Amino acid sequence: MSTTRLKRGLRATLVGLTINVILSASKFLAGITGHSHALVADAVESLTDVFSSLVVWRGLVVAAEPADEDHPYGHGKAEPLAAALVAILLLFAAVWIAYEAVHSLSEPRPAPRLFTLLVLIGVVGLKEGLFRFVHHESVSVQSPAVHADAWHHRADAITSLAAALGIVVALVGGKGYERADDIAAICAAVVVAWNGWRLLRPAVNDLMDRSPNREIVERVRRIAAETPGVEGVEKCRARKMGHQYYFDLHVEVDPQMTVQRSHEIAHDVKDNVRKRVPRVRDVLVHIEPARR
Repeated sequence: MSTTRLKRGLRATLVGLTINVILSASKFLAGITGHSHALVADAVESLTDVFSSLVVWRGLVVAAEPADEDHPYGHGKAEPLAAALVAILLLFAAVWIAYEAVHSLSEPRPAPRLFTLLVLIGVVGLKEGLFRFVHHESVSVQSPAVHADAWHHRADAITSLAAALGIVVALVGGKGYERADDIAAICAAVVVAWNGWRLLRPAVNDLMDRSPNREIVERVRRIAAETPGVEGVEKCRARKMGHQYYFDLHVEVDPQMTVQRSHEIAHDVKDNVRKRVPRVRDVLVHIEPARR
């Protein structure tokens, strides 16, 4: 991972971490004093944001470490691992929010106070802005961990918006509508769970070395085939390590060619692929005799 990429990823994570600490404390205080279960549940979701940001922070740092004897392919898997942990946190947060909301439906409670709505309006705007900033950085640095962290911020904005709608219904409806706050929390939990599942799948795919999209695989195959001396490409396999790719190629050359010349062609293939596709970290080239 380049120094610039690491710095940008860590900066985005640090901004989110700082804001989430402040928001969590504010929402807890406002939720308890303002009698809003949805706001308290939203504060818990923000707490998971704090922990997820710490996970992403550590994931980025570990992924940036160079390859060593124990990890010859580097530490890039730390990024999808961090992304998977963030997604799992979202799923657990959704379950907790739904459980608490369903449990409180049967309990008598006072209506939430007006100031809790004002707090939530501010939170929605702030978290949506934070999502856009972190998401932009995640696209720029091609980091699955930072991408997951961005959507955790969006999930927080969604739960805050749902809580605000519930409070509006409770305040406008008056007596008998107090439970709208809890129903809003349940709806938010469903959305949070969906986001968690949506983020978990690609992270697990990266951890299981799922082949990247066909476009980049075909592009590498084409570059290898165009290298002088290569008569065909028998196999082209790839796996993703963080934001980079590792390719295994079986290329066919003249069976009467010297070992020295075939070795040179293998290096040409590797150099051409890495030059034309910067995200390819390494290429392992296996020489095969061309079939005639």
